[in-house]
Amino acid sequence: MSKSVCVILGAGPGNGQSFAKKFSNEGYEVALCSRDEEKLVRISKDIKNSHVFQYDATDIEGAKKVLRMIKERLGNINVLIYNAGAGQFANIDDATLEGLEQAWEVNTKGLFVAAKEVIPIMRESGAGNIVVIGATASLRGGANFLPFASAKAAQRSLSQSLAKHLGKDNIHVSYIIIDGVIGLERTKENMPDKPEDSFMNPDEIAESVYFITKQPKSAWTFELDLRPFRENW
Repeated sequence: MSKSVCVILGAGPGNGQSFAKKFSNEGYEVALCSRDEEKLVRISKDIKNSHVFQYDATDIEGAKKVLRMIKERLGNINVLIYNAGAGQFANIDDATLEGLEQAWEVNTKGLFVAAKEVIPIMRESGAGNIVVIGATASLRGGANFLPFASAKAAQRSLSQSLAKHLGKDNIHVSYIIIDGVIGLERTKENMPDKPEDSFMNPDEIAESVYFITKQPKSAWTFELDLRPFRENW
């Protein structure tokens, strides 16, 4: 019997790495995808059943090619985690059109392209999960978050439309709002006065993401907010 396959788009240190470890430990073949192939290779060394694929969410034809390659090499994709994200943090005076477009290309258009590729595969399998990693900016536009927030809001709306359309096909689409600072070592070093328990633990975020993919159809979650108890919300 072939193993289930989890594809992580935007894999890297922090959340992406933790997602990969969790799904690998649960018996999945894991496809690690990002632009930085060298970084992926380092991450992959510590994760069993992991496979490296160079992937650029803004390269439409290249993205399609990689997702098809993953299906050919590993099998039908059961879980897609869309963790790719980027955005200019600026107000309307400082934001550029290029920054606005780039944020939209990665967060929204990239998700659209990936979903179009994996949905037929999941329909063929009779089930699937698409988990989109979002942000608080998807719910409110801060003055200095204009490009990023507008792209994340569009991403959330796209995810909601997917969820409403694909439920009948037994494809669970969920949106995970990350509200807090990820506890990477370099981040902690740059914020020495911030208490340890105010950072978000990537491994614990991964536990929630995995749980979402195992929910029974009668009680699916679309949107899940994750934040440390100290976060002001």
